Amino acid sequence: MSMFENLLTHTDNRIHHIIINRAGKMNALNRNTLAELHTAVYDALNSNQVGGIIITGAGEKAFVAGADIAEFASFDSTKGEQLARHGHRTVFNMIENSSKPIIAAINGFALGGGLELALACHIRVASNNAKMGLPEVSLGLIPGYGGTQRLTRLVGRGRALEMILTGDMISAEDAHAYGLVNHVTAPEELLPAAEAIMNRILSRAPLALTAAIEAVNASTQNNIDGFETEIEKFARSFDTEDFKEGVAAFLEKRKPNFQGK
Repeated sequence: MSMFENLLTHTDNRIHHIIINRAGKMNALNRNTLAELHTAVYDALNSNQVGGIIITGAGEKAFVAGADIAEFASFDSTKGEQLARHGHRTVFNMIENSSKPIIAAINGFALGGGLELALACHIRVASNNAKMGLPEVSLGLIPGYGGTQRLTRLVGRGRALEMILTGDMISAEDAHAYGLVNHVTAPEELLPAAEAIMNRILSRAPLALTAAIEAVNASTQNNIDGFETEIEKFARSFDTEDFKEGVAAFLEKRKPNFQGK
């Protein structure tokens, strides 16, 4: 049973599902929804019952069709900065730096803050009717939840600038060609596809998954040497029980039984 007003949550076989449940508002991200997302992700990351998270939207039309514009229509620069910093810290950066894998299952429109939410996730799967874009310039704004940075890293400077400067939407097929999404499926196959990917991930060593996420994320941080991070994480892996179990299982030609130790 979900404890949230704007989210539905449940856990099945170590996969925690977070469904943004504002279908009447195209699942737009208002202040309360962002606060609930923070709590839902935080709780899942600290639950021994959860190995990974899938985030999607309720209904068939939208993943998240942007932020709730009415909430910030009267903001000045000070309030705008507070809005962006708070969102980065409590939701978007927390998702990107999650110790557990997070997959976005994009089931329709992913616009503005909705696309930025998907960009913060580690892997993106989209239904073939999905549309993605960052239309902020049509409001006199720019993306404020990491879109200018994460989109550029995924698709390159030229593609990112075209999407951001035109504000135009792209199809799921184009998003796949750009490298923005990993896979495109029929709508009815979206969640099964995301779950299949997550189940493959969760069959691997939990501590190694966390170390791999940290090492990959280090490649995008200017003040960190990603190669040094990789060496450090690689070395530490040798001291884990999971390493000993993984090697033993390989040599004994059996499936490993990882304990996350």
